[in-house]
Amino acid sequence: MRRLRWIIGSVLITAFGTIVVLNFTPPNKTLETPIEPIYAVDDPQFMRSMGTILGPPLIGGNKITSLYNGVEIFPAMLEAIAQAKRTITFETYIYYQGEIGERFMKALAERAAAGVKVHVLIDYVGGAKIDESYIEQMTAAGAEVERYHPLAWYQLTELNQRTHRKLLVIDGKIGFTGGVGISDEWLGNADSPQHWRDSQFRLEGPAVAQMQATFLDNWMEARGTLLHGDDYFPRLEPVGTSTAQVFMGSADVASESVRMMYLLSIASAKKTIRIANAYFVPDDLAVHTLVEAAKRGVDIQILVPAPEQSDSKMVAHASRGRWGPLLEAGIVISEYQPTMYHCKVMVVDGLWVSVGSTNFDNRSFRLNDEANLNVVDAALAARETETFERDMKLGQRMTLEAWKARPWTERAKESFAKIFRSQL
Repeated sequence: MRRLRWIIGSVLITAFGTIVVLNFTPPNKTLETPIEPIYAVDDPQFMRSMGTILGPPLIGGNKITSLYNGVEIFPAMLEAIAQAKRTITFETYIYYQGEIGERFMKALAERAAAGVKVHVLIDYVGGAKIDESYIEQMTAAGAEVERYHPLAWYQLTELNQRTHRKLLVIDGKIGFTGGVGISDEWLGNADSPQHWRDSQFRLEGPAVAQMQATFLDNWMEARGTLLHGDDYFPRLEPVGTSTAQVFMGSADVASESVRMMYLLSIASAKKTIRIANAYFVPDDLAVHTLVEAAKRGVDIQILVPAPEQSDSKMVAHASRGRWGPLLEAGIVISEYQPTMYHCKVMVVDGLWVSVGSTNFDNRSFRLNDEANLNVVDAALAARETETFERDMKLGQRMTLEAWKARPWTERAKESFAKIFRSQL
């Protein structure tokens, strides 16, 4: 009996260890060689490369509307849901119970009851705080609701792979993406520490089909059904002047597409780079690429949350620990003070804009399922640059001298966070 218990214990420990290793081992394919800056973002070859490397091509005729904070974001999304006639596809990482969670539930349930085909995909971990009655009410109204990678014995090796995508597509014609989650933290106008600063983007035009296809990537995995036809992929006429693409990143394919997008964009910069990111933990190659751009004379400014306001102190410490070479190269790094800064926006040379769910960290680059909207549009770039500058005025700049003089307690926290950097 004693020997049997020992055997069972050994098997359980081995199984647990195997699951941990499989979940925390990064994908095999990793870009290690610096990207040579051989063209600028306004070079047609840059767009051809992005279209080939990331998958879908950049296509013209799109219109992108910027939405800032919950005061603009949620009314626009809820209005679009209320106007849906045929289909709604909705994928989110965060879905908590609360005022905004209930409003979205009721809006989606109302449309499903009216005969609209509603498909909702919620990450199992990110949606852990959802009120289960929300799912019951949406399902009772006729909506299809799935949890992405739920805790199950046959998916134990995928526990660490989450969908971090934020996608809403209405009738296959209007799409939304950005950093916002369905939680009360995003309410308001970033007017208090309880109301976060974030951006969301409304997309119309041919690129919406790419956003829909990105949703289907995870929907087929979760539900095992293919959504297709005119209800989901209608003919899309040009409605604007923006050239755009919606591309996906996924640990399944281990392609590091989002990481390559960032690195190639930075390597192609000739004048300016503006990075607004909630979780900025660059790896060695990203640090090298940013420093080399600065050496070329590129004006680089980065805005991140202040540690006091960050919802992840571990990430904040891991981020600060990487800043030395960047500050030495003259790169400006500021910390947004009023509240949690949750934006994910990059603007290069006043022309190339990338927005979506992707953070500048290893988790987004190699572990999570992500989606970004890339846009070639000087007007959008100018609008996002102006917004960035307005946010920068509410930030506190970190100087090289201040970084070097940080107390040993901060350095100790950074050293501890470094241990977990591959998972942040």
